[in-house]
Amino acid sequence: MTEHAAVVRGRTVPKRRVDALLAAVPARDRESTRPEALARAERQRRRWATQVVVIDELAQRACVDRGLKPPAEVAPDRVLAVAETDVADLGSIVAAALAHSPAARLLLAELEGEQEVAEAAVRDYYDRNRDRFLTPEALRRGVDPFGGVSSEDFVPYEQAREGVGRELQRAAGRRAFFGWLDRAKAGVEYAAGHEHPGDPAHPDHEHRH
Repeated sequence: MTEHAAVVRGRTVPKRRVDALLAAVPARDRESTRPEALARAERQRRRWATQVVVIDELAQRACVDRGLKPPAEVAPDRVLAVAETDVADLGSIVAAALAHSPAARLLLAELEGEQEVAEAAVRDYYDRNRDRFLTPEALRRGVDPFGGVSSEDFVPYEQAREGVGRELQRAAGRRAFFGWLDRAKAGVEYAAGHEHPGDPAHPDHEHRH
């Protein structure tokens, strides 16, 4: 009987790591669900948890490769708290991996710090999203940011510039993280029952992230 969930760069990822994560994330209440649907949901939950654990493993390797201090070991008995906004922006697997894995968070921070945002990109964002930079007083008056406004109704570019730059750098860091993850996962081999939830090779796949 296979005791590993996946093989990452020739090294096995034990099933017990997946089991520990599943124990930390209670299943949703499905009392009224049909048995076959419940079994399918549990299979998908195991595949989802495997992805989270594999991302942690890949991130730990990446931190070592980059000479970063390996973070403290993951606490698998901690229930994850994942913000709904992160799920919407990142997908449930990556959002959970970042909540679960100190190595993934460290790697994301490192990648974000490497991003350079050009002044022209900051200015362009400011100019194209003027509705985001109305002053509090203009918002109270219900000013239409696309008509009948004056320059006094907007936060000056000089005041907004730093915040916009941070936001663009954060977005670029997340794109870099996704790019790294796509490349890193290319050589991962999964044991039966631990494939990606959206892998069309298994019959009950679902295309969710």
